[in-house]
Amino acid sequence: MTNPKSFSDRQKVVTDVQHVTLWGFVVNVLLAALKFAAGILGGSQAVVADAVHSLSDTTTDLAVLFGVRFWTAPADEQHPYGHWRIETIVTTAIGLTLTGVAVGIGYKALTSLQNHDASSPHPIALVGALASIVVKELLYRWTLKVGRRTRSSAVIANAWHHRTDAISSIPASAAVILARISPKWALMDHVGAIIVSLFIFHAAWKIIKGALTNLLDKGVPKETRTRIDHIARSVTGVTSVHAIRTRMMGPGIYLDLHVLVDGDLSVRQGHAISESVKQALLHEGPEILDAVVHLEPEDS
Repeated sequence: MTNPKSFSDRQKVVTDVQHVTLWGFVVNVLLAALKFAAGILGGSQAVVADAVHSLSDTTTDLAVLFGVRFWTAPADEQHPYGHWRIETIVTTAIGLTLTGVAVGIGYKALTSLQNHDASSPHPIALVGALASIVVKELLYRWTLKVGRRTRSSAVIANAWHHRTDAISSIPASAAVILARISPKWALMDHVGAIIVSLFIFHAAWKIIKGALTNLLDKGVPKETRTRIDHIARSVTGVTSVHAIRTRMMGPGIYLDLHVLVDGDLSVRQGHAISESVKQALLHEGPEILDAVVHLEPEDS
């Protein structure tokens, strides 16, 4: 799914994104409640920390649910490049939310690490963590599929938020099991909470890094530039291509480049070549949203 150029395309993107995100929101609320109950009744700090992680998922779900209609809105006079930066802002917000959760969980676990009176968690604490591993992995796969189809960085970031919840439940479960095997290992519940926080922080960094890259208008990779160059050169009448500049905007690329043509051609002929280059890039290129083609005489 490329940039939603028509109203029907935009509506389909909005519907698909909101559908999977709404289901994610409901699942996160139910899982958070289950893990809070299991963690508190079972006396497991790691599982309670995992519940906080699930609860944080609901805030990012809401950001995607309400944000998708804004970032898919068509370009207007005030926003000639569209509103895709809103999606990047939402993606950044998801990363920052995850960072805050990681810091909070890690701090609490570290400050209670010296608690030698810690008791072994009750087996009931395992229920929430094990359910989270299965359910959130399935939710991750579904959300990631929709994110890739709609080429939405915010939805993909939200999918990884689900994946970190599933992964972080693994050390939480292991901590409870080890603490149950021997009272001497009750401290592992605190260690499990610290490992959970590290998993979350790693995912947050990857999300924020990608969003900041877009905000700083980093160009596309070398392979993509080579592909753009090849498509432009393949158009009849183009003798050379240079000064390729790109910027990522939401699901695609805005591009401008210079093409050299025979200097004796008429303006009309040159314009026809530039239009051919533009259409070739839009139809054959790597998710190009728009292209500006500058003509130069070959002998320049």
